Amino acid sequence: MQKLIKSSTIFVLVISIILLLSGCGTKQQLDSNVGSAGQNGSSSQTSSKTAETTELTISAAASLTDALKEIQHSYESIHTGIKLNFNFGGSGALEKQIEQGAPSDLFLSASTKNMKSLVDQQLIDTKKQKTWLTNKLVAVIPADGTMNIASVTDLTKKEVKKVAIGIPESVPAGNYAQEALTKAELWDTLQNKLVQAKDVRQVLQYVETGNADVGFVYKTDALTSQKAKIAFEVDPKTYSPVEYPIGIVKASKHIQEAEDFYACLQSQESLNIMAKYGFTVPK
Repeated sequence: MQKLIKSSTIFVLVISIILLLSGCGTKQQLDSNVGSAGQNGSSSQTSSKTAETTELTISAAASLTDALKEIQHSYESIHTGIKLNFNFGGSGALEKQIEQGAPSDLFLSASTKNMKSLVDQQLIDTKKQKTWLTNKLVAVIPADGTMNIASVTDLTKKEVKKVAIGIPESVPAGNYAQEALTKAELWDTLQNKLVQAKDVRQVLQYVETGNADVGFVYKTDALTSQKAKIAFEVDPKTYSPVEYPIGIVKASKHIQEAEDFYACLQSQESLNIMAKYGFTVPK
């Protein structure tokens, strides 16, 4: 019987080390697994641990939706005691929610401005936040569209009736679009054509459904759509760099679990998933 218990302990230890090396395992999980294996496989202790579930609330930019859902599936399959609840939206709106005390453990922003604001207010520790990813701004049109749109100047054409952008004050993609149009001296000219949306995914939806002729979204959003296609990439010299910082909210009631997921997001495994969706890692 002792040999069986010893073999079980060694097996669990090896599996736990493999999870740690993958970048998404934790020391806490390793200690827990080894401890439970060495206590004669007590069914009462095992059941009490598996019954405890920690829920993490992740406030994340809408443009991260698809990639994060894939990471969620992988993460929760390994960390059976963790439930990830994503609150997707415009980064500005998410920032305001955190400022007002809405429950949140991590903030994944599409703009350094929104992260800096929370750091300045000491709601996020500067040592527990960093730039995670980068992206590009593009203009999309309906997939079956025949309109010739090759640059921002083409938006002034009579056949272009509606141009969708995120609300510049709360949606980073909308702010980047405003910068680009202002640089091209077209912001005022296009005012009567602009349709504003609550986040970048709504902009994409407007184009997909034909409620807008053109829309400004991130390249990653465009790549997820079957009903919209990229008309052109916006000149990166005309808008601020699109950077995605991530940070742990100081008010989190699950700091250790938040730090574990924060570390996992930076693992090569997670970065490979993000790259698959078109994001790039800053050099």
